[in-house]
Amino acid sequence: MSSQPIRIAKGTLQTLRERSKGSGEPIARLAERYIEEGLRADRHPGVFFREGPAGRRAVVVGGPDVWEIVSALRGAPESGEALVSALAERLGISESKIRVAIRYYGDYPEEVDAWIAANDAEAERLEAALARERELLS
Repeated sequence: MSSQPIRIAKGTLQTLRERSKGSGEPIARLAERYIEEGLRADRHPGVFFREGPAGRRAVVVGGPDVWEIVSALRGAPESGEALVSALAERLGISESKIRVAIRYYGDYPEEVDAWIAANDAEAERLEAALARERELLS
């Protein structure tokens, strides 16, 4: 990794310092994250990033997480353009939001696939725990 000195406005730097202090994340890492996310959002209008218990993830503005849309796409029986319109109807969002998620996935498949895998693993863990609980109560 190389470094490049940059100038940051005083107000922005102060806000960054406060955010760093509040989150415990080093200011350089936080600034890099915001720059990276800003570049991704510029490249993919309609995507922003949300913090959650499992970490930050790409989200479609006014819609679900990108990984949720991609996961639903994979599980849908339709294909092609019919898939986009059918999924938009099932999820209650516009076709354009489905396309935003597809384009984002095209550039960041490893990131989205990791979210899908983590969700699948958690679902399996919860199903196994529920099965053990049912067995114990039978």
